[in-house]
Amino acid sequence: MRRHAAHFALTSALSLATMSLAPACFAQEVKRTELGRSPVSGVEGKEIVVQLVEIPPGATSRRHFHNGEEAFYVLESGTAQVLGKEAKERPAGEHGINQREVPHAGYTVVGDKPLKILSVYVVDTGKPLQVPVP
Repeated sequence: MRRHAAHFALTSALSLATMSLAPACFAQEVKRTELGRSPVSGVEGKEIVVQLVEIPPGATSRRHFHNGEEAFYVLESGTAQVLGKEAKERPAGEHGINQREVPHAGYTVVGDKPLKILSVYVVDTGKPLQVPVP
C-alpha cells in the first residue's frame, strides 16, 4: 500500500512539473488585440481598425492579405525569420504600408524577445480583416 502511495505521489509530481513546463515547449500564438474600430467619415463601405499585434518567440505570423491598406509601426523590436532565409531584426520605429490584397508576413519570431506592432487598417466594411494565403 505504501509503495502504491509513493508511486502515485511521484507520478503526480512529475505530471505537474511537466505541465508547468509545457507552454515553454510549444510555440505560442500571435495575439491580436483590437483597440478600436470606426466607419471612415464620408466614405461608404470603409472602416478603420486599430490593432496591437504581439508575436511571442516561436510564434509564426502566417502569410495573409487584407481587404484594404495596413499601416504598421514596430513598438518593440524583435527578430523575424522567413523559412529558408536569414533572421532579420525588426527594430522599434520601423514602419511601412502593406497594400490591399498583397500577401505578406510568413515569418516566425526567433530569439527571446516578442515582436510588438501597432497596425492601422482602412478596410472594406463587413469583409474579413485578414485572409490567409496558402
